Amino acid sequence: MSNEKTHYRKAFKSPYLSSADIVGPTILTVRSVALEPDQTKKTKDHFNTAHFVEKYLRPGEPLKPMILNAHNSRVMKELCGSHFIDDWQNIPITIYVDSNVRFGRDTVEGLRISPQAPQLQKKELLPGGKAWDNAIAAAKRDGNLSKVLDRMSISTENQAAIMELAQ
Repeated sequence: MSNEKTHYRKAFKSPYLSSADIVGPTILTVRSVALEPDQTKKTKDHFNTAHFVEKYLRPGEPLKPMILNAHNSRVMKELCGSHFIDDWQNIPITIYVDSNVRFGRDTVEGLRISPQAPQLQKKELLPGGKAWDNAIAAAKRDGNLSKVLDRMSISTENQAAIMELAQ
């Protein structure tokens, strides 16, 4: 028996990401944002539409683009440091469901982008391989591992080993 339940709004097909699709805070990477016509064809409006680097929300469930309402557009402006949607590229964000979104006179569930940039877990650098060799070369060149540590996690023991090999 599966623990996953189906949200009632899944029955109403939408070309856009919705609160029915998100089950908890979800980290995604905005590939780009463009001003696009309404894909539901219910209006002739154009929307700021975010497209993501990730292809799937969950295995077998394609990730749909997300309409950025005024609130989420302001959050993107703050996260990116630019008023221009053309600059909103390759930005990691956390999307969550807010159950107190005002839509006209109604209070509904809506998607929100967290104003805090997500804390992405760095890949751990382990001995062997090209990344290890690059870290040794960086230590020889710079005398430290600060630039490598900006991108990767390295245990204290492995940092010592790299510095020794760089001598």
